[in-house]
Amino acid sequence: MKTDKRFFLIPVAMLVVALAVLATGCTTPVEQSENPANNVSSAVEKVEVYHFHATRQCTSCIILGEYAEETVNTYFAPELASGRIVFAHVNVDLPENREIVEKYRPTGSSIWIGVYDGDGFHKEQDIKVWYRLDDRDEYMTYLREVIEKRLAGDLS
Repeated sequence: MKTDKRFFLIPVAMLVVALAVLATGCTTPVEQSENPANNVSSAVEKVEVYHFHATRQCTSCIILGEYAEETVNTYFAPELASGRIVFAHVNVDLPENREIVEKYRPTGSSIWIGVYDGDGFHKEQDIKVWYRLDDRDEYMTYLREVIEKRLAGDLS
């Protein structure tokens, strides 16, 4: 029985790509949420949007953060100025970021959104932004809508 060598190349190529991504400090994002229920919360006091990353970043990780920053600066300038929205790039490797890293517990380069309301603090990792990196406008529209919902108290 003759075996086609191409049959083995695809899994090997996938393994090589996965190892290369892990070696650069990136990991596959895992969706996490403190409040998984679809509900509308009480009045929102503050929304935090953080781009967590390692010192070494791949191109996708850099774009992830750049688009998030551009979205917040473009659509939420008044909220940024008032402190109702906070945005930052957080290097998880730096000791001065230890407190925020322990609070959010990112597992790799990621966008996290934290909401402070009358019920307390709710955090979530938004993995859907990763699927929009190839279209800046789609990314920004999507993230703007998510942040608007969080500001309105919708945690779904």
